[in-house]
Amino acid sequence: MNEKIRLIIDTDPGQDDAAAILMAHGLAKRGLIDFMALTVVAGNVSLHHTATNARIICDWAGETDFPVYAGAGKPLLRPLVTAEEVHGKTGLDGAELHDPQCPLQPVHAVPYLIDTLRKAEEASITLCPIGPLTNIAQAISLAPDIVRGIKNIVLMGGNYFEAGNVTPAAEFNFYVDPHAAQIVLQSGAPITVLPLDVTHKACITTPRMDVLRKQNNTNGKRLANILQSYERFDTQKFGLEGGPLHDPCAIACAVFPELFSGKSCRVDVETQSELTMGACVVDWWGSTGKPANAYWVTDVDADAMFRELADSIHELP
Repeated sequence: MNEKIRLIIDTDPGQDDAAAILMAHGLAKRGLIDFMALTVVAGNVSLHHTATNARIICDWAGETDFPVYAGAGKPLLRPLVTAEEVHGKTGLDGAELHDPQCPLQPVHAVPYLIDTLRKAEEASITLCPIGPLTNIAQAISLAPDIVRGIKNIVLMGGNYFEAGNVTPAAEFNFYVDPHAAQIVLQSGAPITVLPLDVTHKACITTPRMDVLRKQNNTNGKRLANILQSYERFDTQKFGLEGGPLHDPCAIACAVFPELFSGKSCRVDVETQSELTMGACVVDWWGSTGKPANAYWVTDVDADAMFRELADSIHELP
């Protein structure tokens, strides 16, 4: 990696979101990224909880004045569907929560994104959306010119070779706001997609959990407790060896793309059928002749990715 990445995370914390946000704070402390801000969206739980959780996580990282912007409280066209059955009513089951010291910025996330990307140099900011894409879709729809400031959108969402995790056909983030996902995919921005196809290959196994738990800091143990609560759902439902590190995959791919592989192809999202709402149609073999609009990731060096996660958490209090 030759340059420090300027990174904004759009998030709906969420237990694996907590791992991703803590990882990003650690990467910033390692000097590997310029972590600019968190923009927050409703998803795993309501916006009230996700905005509170984002600020709590920043407190945990020792970043009590980190910029956090609350955004969309519901999807573009559909009612909000949450994942409380996975993440708990607060979104951060397994952790002791507190009233956050980190303040919520007075500006809405969407105007913040528009203003920041308009002022940015061309292709200079990486967006990492790890929740429903409502904020990003609104910003691009209101101000299509901001695409010029985007270096890459490295997002966690979708599925194709792996079955859906919220319906038989769809992954949660794309299911919650399929219209937003389709808008982003058709925006013309450079896009890298981390779908279930790859995130189910990056699991928080017991040995990896033990590495975090044995760190000589508060956040290693805290994150192990959070992920242990979260993994029970996935191991029971999907028969995996541990809970998938969905959202840290996006952060890791933005910073360490050499750990991931996939293919550029055409990706579209179903927005009409209730049976397959949010499902991805990935033109893996170029059958349609349509130009590629995303890099679809299918493989990861999971051991190396986890080492980067653990090294980053090690930098925290």
